[in-house]
Amino acid sequence: MSSTCILIGAPVDSGKRRTGCLMGPDAYRTAGLAEALHDLGHRVEDRGNLRPDAHAPDMPERLHKPRETAGWTAALAREAEAAMTGGVPIFLGGDHALSLGSVSGVARYAQAQNRPQFVLWLDAHSDIHTPATTSSGHLHGTPLGYVTGRPGFDGFPTLTAPVPEDNICILGLRSVDAPERDVLEASRIRFHDMRQIDEQGIARLLAPFLDHVAALNGLLHVSLDVDFLDPDVAPAVGTTVPGGATVREAHLVMEMLSDSGLISSMDLVELNPFLDTRGRTALLMVDLAASALGRRVFDRATRAYM
Repeated sequence: MSSTCILIGAPVDSGKRRTGCLMGPDAYRTAGLAEALHDLGHRVEDRGNLRPDAHAPDMPERLHKPRETAGWTAALAREAEAAMTGGVPIFLGGDHALSLGSVSGVARYAQAQNRPQFVLWLDAHSDIHTPATTSSGHLHGTPLGYVTGRPGFDGFPTLTAPVPEDNICILGLRSVDAPERDVLEASRIRFHDMRQIDEQGIARLLAPFLDHVAALNGLLHVSLDVDFLDPDVAPAVGTTVPGGATVREAHLVMEMLSDSGLISSMDLVELNPFLDTRGRTALLMVDLAASALGRRVFDRATRAYM
């Protein structure tokens, strides 16, 4: 079924010290995201790249660029809430700190519609730290902590529509530190690591979550981090963790999402073109986004890498 896909560039590069993700939005454009979606019958509206709000509260100095990240959170939340009225917003990142804003914004829209907001987090990491628990000071590891309403985000925009833990599924985990593990195990979040995927298959783990979203008439935000994928096939990320999802596993997730018809918004994050090889990671992420929005397995073009 065709829809309006709203591309929103979010060149967020403040969530960690290794720079380069600010080039991500234009890399997705160069890799043909708009054209791929248009070929599937979708109307595509590219709103260009956002800028962070001016934001200068007192914040812990040990955090990396907290004021800039708070400014991005405010700008993205406002844009996300507004874009939900016009179609399916796709946020082109940018590091994963952008999801503090994208998820909180779409959740505000869901609350106004009296519908539950769900989140599928495709990532090697759980990203459920808070400013108080992160040892690195990198705020790209905090978005799920923020949007679930964990304390400690003083100076960030006030969260008015927290996402219930029951409404979150994390898929692809393989790098979780001790404080995050404690939080996950005490939470109601569904989380599946790569061993579970190996033992049970990715479809068996994802299907019950999608059934739950459908049963409650929920809105589904999908946040796809490049490091969900194995770095052998997607090297353009600063947080590589071996043993990630294969190309076929990732496409199966996207095809199941397409079949469900549940996606209401999406993030494509942590692409660092500076680390890519001939654009292969950007091209793969575009292929995955196209699969999530209707491309069938028979429809993929053969691509030669020279």
